[in-house]
Amino acid sequence: MTLNYPDGHSFSSNGNTSNTQKRTKKEVRFGDRGMRLEEEINETNIFYREHDQAVIYKKPIPVQIVKVDYPKRSKAVIKEAYFKQASTTDYNGIYRGYYVDFEAKETTLKQSFPLKNFHQHQIDHLKACKKQGGICFVIMKYVTLNRYFLVDADIIFDYWDKKNIDGSKSIKVDQIEKTGIELKSGYRPTLDYLPAVDKLIAAKQGELNEDY
Repeated sequence: MTLNYPDGHSFSSNGNTSNTQKRTKKEVRFGDRGMRLEEEINETNIFYREHDQAVIYKKPIPVQIVKVDYPKRSKAVIKEAYFKQASTTDYNGIYRGYYVDFEAKETTLKQSFPLKNFHQHQIDHLKACKKQGGICFVIMKYVTLNRYFLVDADIIFDYWDKKNIDGSKSIKVDQIEKTGIELKSGYRPTLDYLPAVDKLIAAKQGELNEDY
């Protein structure tokens, strides 16, 4: 199957669904340090929903199917499809009465986090959600270091705006250590990020109290 992104580049799949499903089922396990960040967050969100802690899901991406083959009467194989629009952020939901919206990013670099990992439409989306009172952030994973950080979206905005002014290309890891909240991977949940979100909510409530 070929998926065509809004910017014109394509992603191809050999269509071997059964092998992919078997491999995914084998690789995706609670506490598996080899998992990608998205898988870790997905498992964590399942845990949160099962324990009535939060209702947070990965956002579906709308796809327009343009070519379908029918090798058998009872089966259909998608051969070509287009993403209808650029995605905004990866996850959203509700926690403690607050709308939560965030992006998940990872890098193999040790000393910095490339700003090219973000896109203008994602920044615009997070800014719009923050403006409406949402709790917005980014979860970063330094794959080589096996370190995770939750970073308030406002901090990302500052670096992004600085990039547009002086051409900065990355955020140094020591800056993330100072401004972000470090997360620890575990078993159940796989990556417990809600305590860090509690800190963002406390800061937001403090700001509201100052306004009164």
